[in-house]
Amino acid sequence: MHRNKILTFLFSLVFFFLQTNAQDYSTKSKKSIKFYEEASQKMQAREYYDAITILTKVTKTDVTFVEAWLLMSDAYDIIGNKEKEVECCQYAIKNGGGKYPVVYFFLCQSFYMMGKYQEALSNASIFLEKKQFTINQKKITDKIITDCKFAINAIQHPVPFKPIDLGSNINTKYDEYWPSISADGEMLVFTRLVPKNENSPKVYGNRQEDIFYSVLKDSNWQKAEAIGFPINTPDNEGAQFITSDGRKMYFTACNRPDGKGKCDIYISEKLEKGWSVPVNLGEPINSSYSEKQPSLSSDGSELYFASDRPGGKGNLDIWVSTLDEKGKWSKPVNLGDSINTPGDEQSPFIHPDNHTLYFSSNGWPGMGGNDLYISRRDDKMDWSSPKNLGYPINTFADEVGLIVNAKGDRAYFASNRDSAKGRDIYEFELYTEARPILVSYFKGKVFDSETKAPIDAKFELIDLKSAKTINQATADKFNGEFLVCIPTDKDYALNVSKDGYLFYSENFTLTGVSDKSKPFIKDIPLESVKEGNKIVLKNIFFETNSFELKKESTVELARLIKFLNENASIKIEIGGHTDNIGSDETNLKLSENRAKNVVEYLVSNGIMRSRLSAKGYGKTQPVADNINEEGRSLNRRTEFKIIKN
Repeated sequence: MHRNKILTFLFSLVFFFLQTNAQDYSTKSKKSIKFYEEASQKMQAREYYDAITILTKVTKTDVTFVEAWLLMSDAYDIIGNKEKEVECCQYAIKNGGGKYPVVYFFLCQSFYMMGKYQEALSNASIFLEKKQFTINQKKITDKIITDCKFAINAIQHPVPFKPIDLGSNINTKYDEYWPSISADGEMLVFTRLVPKNENSPKVYGNRQEDIFYSVLKDSNWQKAEAIGFPINTPDNEGAQFITSDGRKMYFTACNRPDGKGKCDIYISEKLEKGWSVPVNLGEPINSSYSEKQPSLSSDGSELYFASDRPGGKGNLDIWVSTLDEKGKWSKPVNLGDSINTPGDEQSPFIHPDNHTLYFSSNGWPGMGGNDLYISRRDDKMDWSSPKNLGYPINTFADEVGLIVNAKGDRAYFASNRDSAKGRDIYEFELYTEARPILVSYFKGKVFDSETKAPIDAKFELIDLKSAKTINQATADKFNGEFLVCIPTDKDYALNVSKDGYLFYSENFTLTGVSDKSKPFIKDIPLESVKEGNKIVLKNIFFETNSFELKKESTVELARLIKFLNENASIKIEIGGHTDNIGSDETNLKLSENRAKNVVEYLVSNGIMRSRLSAKGYGKTQPVADNINEEGRSLNRRTEFKIIKN
């Protein structure tokens, strides 16, 4: 809430009053008034430093010239020198300027923006007591009072916070901000404000935003490099988001020839070498207004962004669009009163858990400027009331652009806390209460088991209890690499499929597991659809010592039914296997009954019996040692094998 944002209203009000009542100036010096009017013209021409020079001379010789002090305070406010602004207001009051109640309004705002909350409260109280304010001034003052009381309490109850500079390979003499990170924590992408001409000493007009990246090697970030053309251009590109697998980038670009409005969201995909030509996401996401600061859910189904489009609660609001089954984005929906306020909400970051949203706001109670907040989504898809991340993460300055790693214990943000270095990127350990659901990931390569050629297979992560698809991904078509985020609060089935191949299934049992942060690293060879090839159905479960199928098995069985319907010419054998606990006869009978029960389930769901056979192998074909439970669990399995194609 910077004063110069409402300067047009306030300055015109005061300036009009002073100019039309020249006979009421606090000075009778015609020379002082002449210089004052000259400074006023400089202000109107936006030549603020020249105005300050003139007014400084005036107030040195005519110290009781209240109007000159007030005009100079406005000039200092615009150029961002709060200390001098306050000094000018105080001189004005000392010399009779208290007859203009708006001076206390100025002081209230200035102290608030400097983080001097008690002084802000005192001046707010004086201003309101004088009962000479507009509705808008009253509204702003009430917000400042609320924030100051919140800030004083927050300072008395600080949260753990030890920011660490990411170092010279990331941070330079230029500004770095808008960090984003892949789910495995091995790629950092950020925006840097670089000179257009390295040899020019100019700052204003000689800066543009470009996107840079760094990779993690031996626990150290390597020297950042520009992402390059065609993403970076002579125009501005920034406020980017890198997807969990590091293969897609959504970013903001403004005033482009193919733009729909002032700022639009674009997408580029990683190629075998470099990145693809960025594509404007188009309508309905982009509009004739500004859309920026994108954040994509880890399953790729929701895109969050900030926009000033109509229908919002304030100037900038957070919106979300959903991807339908045909790959089309829906009309964006405003997140509503749970998140948005009449102020500004921006820099949304949806964590890979798909339940925790971090964002920046100046509308909710805070420390001043933009603060960072957290909101959590419940099972009904409703967002909780945002919680301020607390002091000293938040200060009276602007805090925006926070992201949190998949594990949920490290956060990254940009800050200009070291004024000598400008804006730099920092990381810190996020305190427990502000952490999201811990997310692990499954990473590796998928390839043809015979030719070893990479395969762009489809991945589906499914909640075994609800049968709901939690995440979807596709392996890289150039090298077969994949990364699938796995929230660690439930049990999941993972299905990997590609036309012409047997599907692959994996099971992630994470409920009650103590070490949930350990990632799963595994390459996946896919077997082609031909006679003799077989796979293990890892998500078919039976009751202990029983052939009764558990409810959780329906996810895998549905995938098997889909495969059989898509490959109508094949016949398969369902094979049952056990560990070595119990007699040979018991194990053989149990394995046979389990295989038969799977066949019966398939038949009852439309698969012709003539395409199916069942066989029990008991404990005769172990795939692991039976010396421990881990090995025995691998031996207790259900397989299917193609016996005719």
